[in-house]
Amino acid sequence: MNQQATSNNTFKRGAHMPRVFISAAHKSSGKTTLTLGLCAALHARGHAVQPFKKGPDYIDPLWLGMAAQRPCYNLDFHMMQRAEIEQQFARAAANVRISLIEGNKGLYDGLDLDGSNSNAALAKLLGAPVVLVIDARGMTRGVAPLILGYQAFDRDIRIAGVILNNLGGSRHESKLRAVIEHYTDVEVIGAVQHDASMQIAERHLGLVPANEQDAAYARIRHVGERVAAQVNLDRLLAIADSAPALDIPLPAEAAAAAQRLRIGIAHDQAFGFYYSEDLDSLRAANVDLIDIDTLHAQALPDMDGLIIGGGFPEMFMAELEANTALRTQIRGAIEAGLPTYAECGGLMYLSRSLSWQGRTCEMVGVVPGNTVMHERPVGRGYARLQPTGEDRWQETALIPAHEFHYSSLENLPTDSIYAYQVERGHGIDGQHDGYQLHNLLAGYVHRRGTGVQGWIAPFLNQVRAHKARAAA
Repeated sequence: MNQQATSNNTFKRGAHMPRVFISAAHKSSGKTTLTLGLCAALHARGHAVQPFKKGPDYIDPLWLGMAAQRPCYNLDFHMMQRAEIEQQFARAAANVRISLIEGNKGLYDGLDLDGSNSNAALAKLLGAPVVLVIDARGMTRGVAPLILGYQAFDRDIRIAGVILNNLGGSRHESKLRAVIEHYTDVEVIGAVQHDASMQIAERHLGLVPANEQDAAYARIRHVGERVAAQVNLDRLLAIADSAPALDIPLPAEAAAAAQRLRIGIAHDQAFGFYYSEDLDSLRAANVDLIDIDTLHAQALPDMDGLIIGGGFPEMFMAELEANTALRTQIRGAIEAGLPTYAECGGLMYLSRSLSWQGRTCEMVGVVPGNTVMHERPVGRGYARLQPTGEDRWQETALIPAHEFHYSSLENLPTDSIYAYQVERGHGIDGQHDGYQLHNLLAGYVHRRGTGVQGWIAPFLNQVRAHKARAAA
């Protein structure tokens, strides 16, 4: 692993780990595009840049990872314990020139009144100086009290610089710079003009996934060039260098299982929602991950288990339907007992059919229900699952999760067996999630795979047990 540790497992990296928290005054300020551009610009300069994303989002990390040419890691208070956040950061941030942590929503926004799960809380936990992105549209003198208020609200947060975004021109920029310099002690390290060419097309779940766009790298390069021309990268690096030292205890690495496993994983334009941390954990558990292109592959590889994550199968439903050979093989393998884990888009793909915009396409058909897309979200936000006691994975603890789906699964048999009772969220039917059949577990919620409550350990236990039975 990419880390340095002393004999007592305390993380050390010289005096500090250079890092900056990129946040905003409010949602939709353009911080994701700017963070993307910063990653690309710094990478183009030859710097090793490690991106992180606060929250459970899959799409922004795809873009950030492409821009930095390194996997982007999620940090989330709901899905992870504080120590797990620190350890994940320490492992990924080792030996890079700079780590950029992109927040979600506004700096002080969060679910709890005390702000314990806010961007500010994460910045404090990691000791990261904050660069505040300000959407400057229609703003002049009012920018000063905004900055002063954000400074005063929590004195433990160090706002080390601001980037003005969506400026209306050079005159607008000059006015804002003069106001900020006169009334505040915060440095303007960037001023980015409104530029439609920097925008990335949006869809109902946010930014279009980078793994869908053939021109993604060209767009990333363009955004990086525009940001490099309008943000002082040297000052950003200096702010990162000013972050205090961190000493984070790291647990001893668990010994990898002796038995090597081959796990197929759907990874293509239709399916690509996987946490980088989970992929790392699977490989560390002696697993060979075999990518499967559900749109074009005509046959399944030799494998001991199958993972089908989230994505946008509705965008490729015609291509998925046309690949009859693979759909037939997947159904046959699952019915023959192949241990399979599917989330959201994976569940949709395994259902009988998928209906969207007046069209219906056949899917794998192993889940005896029909997927129907809707105009509004059916399930959205954080979720909590309680194992029902009927789950084949034999889990017992309450499971933190999240969901964001516009579809519902209809016509499931009334005697269906579910692994989880939904305590918060919607799941499959508002009460249950984790449909079970044979050795398949498929649900709408997304779970973290790593950690005590992760799905990886029980899934691999099932895979190994099934492999042992087959070999007996």
